[in-house]
Amino acid sequence: MNYIELLFTTLFQEDYQQDLLINELAEAGCDTFEEVDFGFKAYIPSTDFSKADLDKRLEPFHQILSFSYEVNLIPQQNWNAVWESNFNPIQIKDQVWVRATFHEPQPQYPFEIVIDPKMAFGTGHHQTTAMMLDFMLDTVFTGKKVLDMGCGTGILAILAFQKGATAITAIDYDPVCCESTLENAALNHADGIRVLCGSKEVIPNETFDIILANINRNILLDQLETYAQKLKSGGLLFLSGFYEVPDLEIIKSAAAKLQLGYQQHKNSQSWVSAKFIR
Repeated sequence: MNYIELLFTTLFQEDYQQDLLINELAEAGCDTFEEVDFGFKAYIPSTDFSKADLDKRLEPFHQILSFSYEVNLIPQQNWNAVWESNFNPIQIKDQVWVRATFHEPQPQYPFEIVIDPKMAFGTGHHQTTAMMLDFMLDTVFTGKKVLDMGCGTGILAILAFQKGATAITAIDYDPVCCESTLENAALNHADGIRVLCGSKEVIPNETFDIILANINRNILLDQLETYAQKLKSGGLLFLSGFYEVPDLEIIKSAAAKLQLGYQQHKNSQSWVSAKFIR
């Protein structure tokens, strides 16, 4: 799959102004963002991109924000090179070390995850993935049955395995992500992670102790009822991929109607991860 890189040059007075623009781009289908000195980059699958549609979406923002953007095609082989050149190891709470295959191991960390990211989203560098990993460190996975929705590289499923989960299902709509999850599971000797390609319709007819979903607000809202149905009583739901304002209150309200009780949330640079219980 080829991707479109949207290179935004911005001149904003407040950080929230850029967040407004990024939120609209996420609504338009952009699934990865990267900050640069003069603005940011947004990435969207080429099959989902229409410049005319995007310009129509962005037209109202020109009245209140100062920005311009360029469109670049990123073929899959070049996209992989971009990931490799920008992939630096990260650590979470001095407990998780996430590295690529070309980095040296660090055995002093209780959990080491090796990721060959390719073009799949979820290396731990984005705030949403890092917050989900943080939540997982404080959660008991031993003997648990886990569902990872929007698995990307499989990083969350792999940590669940390393923390003792006994049955893990990882789902993503993108075949590249499914392939990436299988390859990364093998790299980490995470045997038995079941990978399914699709969306909520491919979730198996069974229930789970823990559901992890790091996607975006609209998809989470669309799938929330399914999560509630698939979560065992007392089970935990971790959501991420949305903003604190206004998304968190919208998601909390929708969750409450499904008897999913809000417990807490983490935030980082306006992004949020939230924990619910059924």
